Amino acid sequence: MSDSSLTTDGPIRYGVIGTGMMGIEHIENINVLDGAVVTAGSDPHEPSRRAAIEAAAGPDGQPIATFEDHRDLLSSGLCDAVVVASPNFTHIDVMADVLASGLHVLLEKPMCTTVADAEALVAAVEASAPDHPDRIVWVGLEYRYMPAVAALIDGVADGEVGTPQMVSITEHRFPFLVKIGDWNRFSENTGGTLVEKTCHFFDLMNLVMGERPIRVFASGGQNVNHLDEVYDGKTSDILDNAYVIVDYANGRRAMLDLCMFAEATREQETVSVIGAKGKLEAMLPSGTLMRGRRGEHFIGEAEAEVVDDESIAHEGLHHGSSYVEHVKFCQAIRGEGPVEVTVDDGLWSVAIGAAAHRSIDEGRPVEMKEMFS
Repeated sequence: MSDSSLTTDGPIRYGVIGTGMMGIEHIENINVLDGAVVTAGSDPHEPSRRAAIEAAAGPDGQPIATFEDHRDLLSSGLCDAVVVASPNFTHIDVMADVLASGLHVLLEKPMCTTVADAEALVAAVEASAPDHPDRIVWVGLEYRYMPAVAALIDGVADGEVGTPQMVSITEHRFPFLVKIGDWNRFSENTGGTLVEKTCHFFDLMNLVMGERPIRVFASGGQNVNHLDEVYDGKTSDILDNAYVIVDYANGRRAMLDLCMFAEATREQETVSVIGAKGKLEAMLPSGTLMRGRRGEHFIGEAEAEVVDDESIAHEGLHHGSSYVEHVKFCQAIRGEGPVEVTVDDGLWSVAIGAAAHRSIDEGRPVEMKEMFS
């Protein structure tokens, strides 16, 4: 399918590749987008295809087309854009077919499971760009768009803390959910917990700091979850807790505190940014943003605000961030906005996670230059 056949004046016709939990989440967001419609879905798992039909509104209320093989969806002529929400380890191969099709694509995180595959994908996007100059490739790192986090990012950009010197992100949450075929129980399929789960947070660190890191040092393990889970004779090997320190130039640094057996908590995620002028802190799921200004506020006196984005038409699983992501993706397709999350962003979010795993495995700091070919 060539770029010339893409619909830009009418509704953007979406296909969803991989219609498990995240694929359905995308469908539910697209259903309430202005100027967009789901027309097709693909998944080798027949119950997942049925779920896509049940979830999608479809054009004119008709059932969407479904395919067992994503290549049949790509060649169907039914889609202008696709979401790739298939298991992590399939992304590199599925994206080869998507890039050849010329369709716009939103690729779910993590972009790939290894740095080598992520580098290869960046190269493939660049190599195919001359043949498809108007095609949009967007990586689904939607935590940027959670209202409280988005407000924090805007505050940092507006200079509220001065130059950010420290970023601290805490996620204390529930264990990994069950996925079809239990593919997410093994690091070889996911890239490892610090790629699969926390690439979002490494992306946020880079975005807030405005640069790429130079070094990673991590400590982590599998202490509680999935210890007795065995699939086809193989025991689950995914980490359930870690501390990760990410160093940037000029002594600036970030830290991740991850625990996946900590659902007995009030806030699941906290993102804080500190500079010489003060501190911004976003907390989820409450959506609270704390603003503290040095010289004006002391401990206990920071201003608290619950951030609400009334434009969000579907809250979904991620506080409305997936909806905002699709709004911006559609704007980029129509030439009304930039690609805000690039394959280079996706590559670095994977690389930091992979460096953290290497640091844990080898018990040493890892220089980021080691991670790239």
